[in-house]
Amino acid sequence: MSPADATELVLLLDDDGKPVGTAPKATVHTTDTPLHFAFSCHVFNSAGRMLVTRRALTKDTFAGVWTNAFCGHPAPGEKALDAVVRRADAELGVTVRDIELVLPHFRYRAADANGIVENEICPVFRAVVDVDPKPSKDEVAEWVWADPNSLRMAVSAAPFAFSPWFSLQLAAWPAGK
Repeated sequence: MSPADATELVLLLDDDGKPVGTAPKATVHTTDTPLHFAFSCHVFNSAGRMLVTRRALTKDTFAGVWTNAFCGHPAPGEKALDAVVRRADAELGVTVRDIELVLPHFRYRAADANGIVENEICPVFRAVVDVDPKPSKDEVAEWVWADPNSLRMAVSAAPFAFSPWFSLQLAAWPAGK
């Protein structure tokens, strides 16, 4: 756990998605994770290739699996769009542009093999970057620009190699996005 995780707060939600309080991020992800607010962002380059990242091996959940470009938790009172911009810089060292909300009502629950649960209402964004990432080693072990159609085939062939939220998001992704 990083020192930032100890002080970062996440927004807790009831089953209808209404805020019910906050809790330190470090205490939320457990074997009984309460529903909370997060976001995912899929990043593309100007050639239409999708950035796929491999989660750092030091992550508490789903370490070492391939996933979307980045995820995060908006701070209480922070707009999700502002959190996307903040986390793009913090995790990938990039400035995103043309940010678009693609899956506004995405929600999932997934348990890692270690028993820790992800339980999130997690709007999904699409953004564009003009440079290669320079990711934080605490967040990303590897990255690659991938053809979206080839990526869908890879997820279908080896779903265990990808985060569950990424697989679910790709399946729900609107055509032409």
